[in-house]
Amino acid sequence: MDTAGALGFTALLRNNVFLAASLSLFMAQFAKALIVLLTRRKAGIKEVFSTLLWKTGGMPSSHASLVISISTSVAFSSGVASDVFALSFFFALVVIRDAMGVRRAAGMQAKALNSLGSRLSKRMHIPFKPVKEIHGHTFPQVVVGSLMGFFIALAVNTL
Repeated sequence: MDTAGALGFTALLRNNVFLAASLSLFMAQFAKALIVLLTRRKAGIKEVFSTLLWKTGGMPSSHASLVISISTSVAFSSGVASDVFALSFFFALVVIRDAMGVRRAAGMQAKALNSLGSRLSKRMHIPFKPVKEIHGHTFPQVVVGSLMGFFIALAVNTL
């Protein structure tokens, strides 16, 4: 990496918006993995790491945590009257609405299709490949994720 690239990377790591967003995303996924570990008796290390690194849905919403931390940090750095805050605010609304609405509905439909396909497969001996069930978020999951993102951004920007 050349000097300009190293300086750019260093600047990125000192950017409060980037730090708050990264930390809130990691902390939400970490909380999810911890909840899986504590609530599922047979949760293996593979499931815990999969939750930590990849899985969506569940408590708390990492989507909400991420976008609220971005919007809160932008409010600190650029002010609530700035164009970039307005952009981040409406981006957060779209992401949260999508996580609670479209993704949740698609996941529920996929679950119903998989149930129907499985029953038909057993009765009629037809091969069936289940579709991926996308996990959206419930309102409480979004509230907890949003609060987590807000307080992490508050800490990053004031400490």
